[in-house]
Amino acid sequence: MTEKQLPAVLLLADGTICHGKAFGAIGTTGGEICFNTGMTGYQEVFTDPSYYGQVLIMNNVHVGNYGVKDEDIESEGVKIRGLIGRNLEEMYSRTRANGSMEDFLKANSIVSIEGIDTRALVTHIRTKGAMNCIISSEITDLEVLKKKLAEVPDMDGLELASKVSTSQPYEMGDQNSDIRIAVMDYGVKQHILHCMVDRGAYVKVFPAKTSHEEVKAFNPSGYFISNGPGDPAAMDYAVNSLKEIMQEEKPVFGICLGHQLLALANGIPTFKMHHGHRGLNHPVKNIISGQCEITTQNHGFGVDPEAVKNADHIEITHVNLNDQSIEGIRIKGKPAFSVQYHPESTPGPHDSRYLFDEFIQLVKKEMTGAKA
Repeated sequence: MTEKQLPAVLLLADGTICHGKAFGAIGTTGGEICFNTGMTGYQEVFTDPSYYGQVLIMNNVHVGNYGVKDEDIESEGVKIRGLIGRNLEEMYSRTRANGSMEDFLKANSIVSIEGIDTRALVTHIRTKGAMNCIISSEITDLEVLKKKLAEVPDMDGLELASKVSTSQPYEMGDQNSDIRIAVMDYGVKQHILHCMVDRGAYVKVFPAKTSHEEVKAFNPSGYFISNGPGDPAAMDYAVNSLKEIMQEEKPVFGICLGHQLLALANGIPTFKMHHGHRGLNHPVKNIISGQCEITTQNHGFGVDPEAVKNADHIEITHVNLNDQSIEGIRIKGKPAFSVQYHPESTPGPHDSRYLFDEFIQLVKKEMTGAKA
């Protein structure tokens, strides 16, 4: 915090008011408040499309210490609506960095506030649940801010995936590869694509609302259903697309939002979580192997656990060891599976990258069976 900083205000929907100092762009911004418990990886977090429409609390005391680097991005720009921190650093130590976090936030017009007791604020959100908030470094009148906060849309029922999806199809990997993966882009992270390309896949990424006929014309040997923001129950177009995909009997792998969409396409409802799971250290048990994985997570919606347990056609493969929420499913009799967490693990531990190996192996197995 420096003397030149302007005062800033954070107002929550329950009336909570926090005063701090401006950081990043000067202005006013609002969205659903959420928190991430990770100590590193802030640049990957800021550029994750799954955070679109949200104001993020970084729970770590110091954020920005190692600056920013071009390789550490998950999309073409910052996707969070605003940032809340205890100490947001403009100075950085990494010699390979391209610049400071503050310059990065300014270049992406992200309004931020620092000097906040983030641990107390996170405790408040854990207790009260996710809610909308507003940050301003240009308006100090609380009555004006309350009116602006009332205009911020609720995340529940909000369709956002089509807003962060690519506008045009694009391809990655070796065009001569027999492993052709069609990616339904609802906010896909770039490192997810790299995890498939690194395993020999040729991927084509399609805009969210692409017709199944156009995707099928790519002649994919498997389908990937991506992560993304917003309420999955508001995505009828994606659920219907996935139902058509599954009729092909080709391998399907979903991550995060893709996990929720796979559940919806198979008659399992989703729900808005109290405050969601976001961070780099969430323990998940693989029921099939009996092993525990430390996972990266970012989601505010989940799959209805009772509906899954009572479904004869779905097998639970992974559960969260903190709250027993559903972290993975497999469709019985179909080459389709999904996980709620992020096995590409950027940022985070690499415990779960084996899931990409399993997906590619499943695709190869199905291709061999089709040729035989």
